[in-house]
Amino acid sequence: MNPLVNQLQKMEKHQSIFESALRQLPLPVCAVFGTPAAPQAISFSKSSRILSTRDSAGVAASFPNSVKASGNVVLTSSGTHPNRAQGKRVAVLFSGGPAAGGHNVVCGIKHILGKGNTLLGVKPGPKGLLKGNLFEITDADIAACMNTGGFDFLGTDRTKIKTPEQFQQVKETCIKHQIDAIVIIGGDDSNTNAAVLAEYLFKGVKADGSGVQVIGVPKTIDGDLQVDDLLPISFGFETATKIYSELVGNILQDTRSSLKYWHFVKLMGRSASHVTLEVALQTKPAVTLISEEIAEKKQSLSSIIRQIADTVVARAHKGMNHGVVLVPEGLIEFIPEMHALISELNDVLAQNAEEYAALDETAKPLFIQNKLSTEAANLLASLPDYIVKMLLAERDSHGNLQVSLIPTEQLLIDMTARCVKEIDSRISFSTQSHFLGYEGRCGAPTLFDAAYTYNLGLTAGSLILDGRSGYMATITDLAGGGLPQAIPLTGLLNIERRQGKDEFVIEKALVKMDSPSMQYFLSRRSEWAADDLFASPGPRQFWGPSIYQQPITVALNSGSKSLEFKIG
Repeated sequence: MNPLVNQLQKMEKHQSIFESALRQLPLPVCAVFGTPAAPQAISFSKSSRILSTRDSAGVAASFPNSVKASGNVVLTSSGTHPNRAQGKRVAVLFSGGPAAGGHNVVCGIKHILGKGNTLLGVKPGPKGLLKGNLFEITDADIAACMNTGGFDFLGTDRTKIKTPEQFQQVKETCIKHQIDAIVIIGGDDSNTNAAVLAEYLFKGVKADGSGVQVIGVPKTIDGDLQVDDLLPISFGFETATKIYSELVGNILQDTRSSLKYWHFVKLMGRSASHVTLEVALQTKPAVTLISEEIAEKKQSLSSIIRQIADTVVARAHKGMNHGVVLVPEGLIEFIPEMHALISELNDVLAQNAEEYAALDETAKPLFIQNKLSTEAANLLASLPDYIVKMLLAERDSHGNLQVSLIPTEQLLIDMTARCVKEIDSRISFSTQSHFLGYEGRCGAPTLFDAAYTYNLGLTAGSLILDGRSGYMATITDLAGGGLPQAIPLTGLLNIERRQGKDEFVIEKALVKMDSPSMQYFLSRRSEWAADDLFASPGPRQFWGPSIYQQPITVALNSGSKSLEFKIG
């Protein structure tokens, strides 16, 4: 065989030169774990910090075992575990959307469990747990997936375990496979599910009356799973925003080169604008919309359009007929009048579901419009057909509007074009639109995410060996060496009304207007709008000058003295 052909065939199935080298990349570990080559399990002790929410009393009534056991007290690492548990069988699964670094969580768990315990993979996600689709993860599996990809080793899904029948299925799976502990790697909803499962499985599962431990690991590229200084960021955020920032940086460089387009870029992040804020801080575009600011200022759609148009006109008068506008995916739900319209639509669609479903597609808008308030009906009638169609589309499994399918960026383009013409008809306004979403979820993790997730895995595994349940693993002090800790999940729960009934939820962390990262952004955006001050951060690096950079938002919000992170 031709040597080149032979080499190329060997590079198939995740064996590119890059991926092969990446698997060998050494990762730093928090000092308490010992050496990177042979990390040791650690024990935990109670800190002085107790968590509570406005609904703590109601949570305690529904989670008596978990709350009694944890006291909602944060745990902190207290040195090497004196007696590593043996014979434990631990199941691990991914839940929700993929995020870079997930494989390293699994690797960290496997390494800390050691030879005397068994790690089982669940495929795919919670659905696999219900079906009992488990297999033993080997050392060869770990070597193959280290530092790679998103969630493809196990796969994932969005099944929410909440019915008595589903809880019984989980119990049967635990009994059949002799499971001692479950690790759920996911976002706010998945970690809420982990809290519920921890309570349900607390005792009475095994023949001796004991239960099954449940540990959560914080994942979401949206960055909306944060707990002040206890959880500065969820994993996957750093990699996704680096990928998006590289692409936006490339587009900004193109605008300065071709001198003729305004690019409207919608970025993933349904409920919070952390991704958009981080990409803005990395790239410095002319216009960045932050959903939380728009909601706080109660900005109307027309005022947002005027804000963009004024920037377009001002730059055009200076000879710059180009620029970039960053748009958060969930923007439309934060605009007050649109939020009110969507809430009304949700109610009307739910109340008239059968009659609505029977209608011809062309008759549906008018049918709904006639059932809305006058203000909402007028707003719906003023919107383009492509927006109306998506506003009336089927809701997701949680009853939410599927905002990722709404072409918000095109709506802004169309309305801005009209506004620019009204201000100055001489101005040329040529546009391009983009949606950066799936491109950022499954890339090879940055060094930050690779190290962060590996240490999260070491922490989650140590919590299991230490006999803990109902906690979420976390690493704090990311600029000072890293400190493994554990957050009691019941200390994060609130009660929220969803689809007509009360449900326990971990509230999403939104961008705070008074945060250092937001304040810095506000102090600079007028300068970025007035001139081409953009930067192109370039691709993710695993060797070279920027490998030890943490997210700018995390560095600013945590009071770091530099962008450098330090673990170990």
